Amino acid sequence: MTPQEVQSLFARGDGYAFARWGRPIVPVVFGVEDETLATIKGAFEAVAALAGHSVEETDPELGANLMLFFFRDWAELLEVPNLDEMIPDLARTVARLDAAQATQYRAFRFDTQGAIKACFAFVRMAGGMEARPAEEIALTQAVQAILTWGDAAFAATSPLALHPESGATILRPDIARLIRAGYDPVLPPAASDPAHALRLYARAQQA
Repeated sequence: MTPQEVQSLFARGDGYAFARWGRPIVPVVFGVEDETLATIKGAFEAVAALAGHSVEETDPELGANLMLFFFRDWAELLEVPNLDEMIPDLARTVARLDAAQATQYRAFRFDTQGAIKACFAFVRMAGGMEARPAEEIALTQAVQAILTWGDAAFAATSPLALHPESGATILRPDIARLIRAGYDPVLPPAASDPAHALRLYARAQQA
């Protein structure tokens, strides 16, 4: 992966935007069976451990700070109590996602340092998503929530790969190194200067 490719992974319409979690992750999952819940939480714990970050049972300020919703129709979100208080302009966002036939959406909240303090992730189990293995979906969601990736970061290439021997779904080594580098305490928790990608690249090479 080149420095330019690293920069493109955090490119947004308004420029470069990188942020990592500034507090332990406390996930809560809605809309899945108990056996799937264990798979999802295991994926988040694994990705957090890779980053050298922690997953805990409660957030002293928010209770849970990573909410993951699974559903079949975007309109279902309009019936979730108090969700409109967490997602500004929820009705318009739902209409836009429904019109685009989107299968997933994430909204982040940040602290005063620019670090992630909360994430709301939504996965519509339709449009082919329902045919994907639970392990693949869980690992993908964990990767996409651990950092604020750019708008088109994984539009063409998945962050996952198949193990050449076992055939198991794994995180791509280059993405794994980048996540680990992103949590290097020497780097700031958030950055908007594209030059940050050069520092991230250098540490990923050493990871």
